Amino acid sequence: MCWSAEADLVAGVGIAAVGVACMARAHRVRDLPLASLPLLLGVHQMVEAAVWARDGGTGPATVLWAVIALPLLPLWVPAGVLAAAPRRARRRLLLPLAVGIATTAMLCLALATRPVRAEIRGHTIGYVVDLPHAEVLIAGYLLATIGSLLLSGDRGLVRLGYLVAVGALLCTGLWRTEFVSTWCAVAAVCSVVLFGWVSGGRRPAGGPAV
Repeated sequence: MCWSAEADLVAGVGIAAVGVACMARAHRVRDLPLASLPLLLGVHQMVEAAVWARDGGTGPATVLWAVIALPLLPLWVPAGVLAAAPRRARRRLLLPLAVGIATTAMLCLALATRPVRAEIRGHTIGYVVDLPHAEVLIAGYLLATIGSLLLSGDRGLVRLGYLVAVGALLCTGLWRTEFVSTWCAVAAVCSVVLFGWVSGGRRPAGGPAV
């Protein structure tokens, strides 16, 4: 999320371009799910530009934004990490993947049975959906996404996990004050980090390059 339709559109195009470059630089087929993540995030930003243009509400752009942000990412990220991770780390990555599958299922059910509404709040957009057991879903979401990165056994992905965690804390603080939304900046930085990861050698956490 960015602070205006124009910022979302510019950020989305730029992040999507990094995603295309990541996919082109991927040396292994099993890196493609993570390599394509910036492309997904870029599309997500462009969808939000349409939400801004419609002054929020409950239209198709709002629903599409929620589908990407809520049920898709907690499945996409742990599945991508599992595919790309060193073999020795894959067994432990089954836990965040299982949590991601369960979280995605519950979020899909919530979106299918409850309306989603976007509200313009100053320089931010708030998305309102009545999630059952919200605390459990948030915990599952974080374990599936950030947890899988931290458990990946790959130094670059572990670094990305810490970056996402710190960025999420900072952005959430700014967003809650309704001062400005800076999630697009975190998405941009993470996309550049992923480009470096997909372009360079694999380094297991605490070990030499592989």
